[in-house]
Amino acid sequence: MASCPIDPSIIRPIRFVAGKCQMLDQRLLPEQEIWLDYDSYEDVAEAIRTMVVRGAPAIGIAAAIGAWFAARDIDNESSREFFAEFQQRCAVLAASRPTAVNLSWALERMQRFAEANLDRSVMELKIGLEYEALAITQEDEQINRKIGRHGAPLIPDQARILTHCNAGALATGGYGTALGVVRAALAAGNKVSVIADETRPFLQGSRLTAWELQRDGIPVTLICDNMAGYLMQQGDIDCVIVGADRIAANGDVANKIGTYTVAVLAREHNIPFYVAAPRSTIDLRLTDGSQIPIEERDGREVTHIGDKALAPEGIAVRNPAFDLTPARLVTAIITESGVVSGDYVTGLRQLF
Repeated sequence: MASCPIDPSIIRPIRFVAGKCQMLDQRLLPEQEIWLDYDSYEDVAEAIRTMVVRGAPAIGIAAAIGAWFAARDIDNESSREFFAEFQQRCAVLAASRPTAVNLSWALERMQRFAEANLDRSVMELKIGLEYEALAITQEDEQINRKIGRHGAPLIPDQARILTHCNAGALATGGYGTALGVVRAALAAGNKVSVIADETRPFLQGSRLTAWELQRDGIPVTLICDNMAGYLMQQGDIDCVIVGADRIAANGDVANKIGTYTVAVLAREHNIPFYVAAPRSTIDLRLTDGSQIPIEERDGREVTHIGDKALAPEGIAVRNPAFDLTPARLVTAIITESGVVSGDYVTGLRQLF
């Protein structure tokens, strides 16, 4: 596969080196920066499932690369038989995580390309799918920069911004969605700072958001999840910006577990609550958030950090990975095509 140009000053969690896909193992940050090699669709599916790579846009990129690996390794000279097997392999990738719609969006885009070109040879299909995967990868950073430009005017000078989970460069092809707005506000000359909550149980805020902001020299303060309400009460938070894993047609938002809690607190304290996400995260097929599947993960993520047990052995555990924030709690949704607020049913459709 052709290589993406790499600017070493920009964090990108996925890269192409020597014909392989390399992913920064986000399970090990901030203690270790380890890159893992992948060259099969089955291994990419496992990397998505086990959260080597995470964040809706980054999952979409990984899925597109996995789909290309799937296509590359099909041994069939009939374009239509090739496409049937390609669909079966994409289904394996689609089953790796259910909530982030960018996963299915990227796989559907790859399959649409193949289906539209069934009059071509299998070799031409494979080459075309390679370039389609590369296009998805390269487009993402530019989309995030547009999100940042649209969102930056919403952020006042000296703003103290609370964010939940990681919607930064590590969750995307580069630059970030929620943190892309922060970066764009700083680039516009505003002196802003970030308050990152730890985001239990996988600790994406403390391990990932704090790491990438500190690496970039952006002022960041870490808090426990249960401290956000107190800081709002004390007037220490000016706005909230989060990402999204799926947005329904009415503006309901699925994001990392705990987002709903933050949104309720923000509404109680009259603090703007913004969602920054690409259009690919908006699923107009779903009328509201109740139709979004919520992933339940292994309870060990709650009872342990690494090998360290935090709870009694055998305790019953719930571990939903996401929750739903109703549209009525969302001040605005920031996309690469503009900012939507108020009537989300009409506004989100107009983006398309």
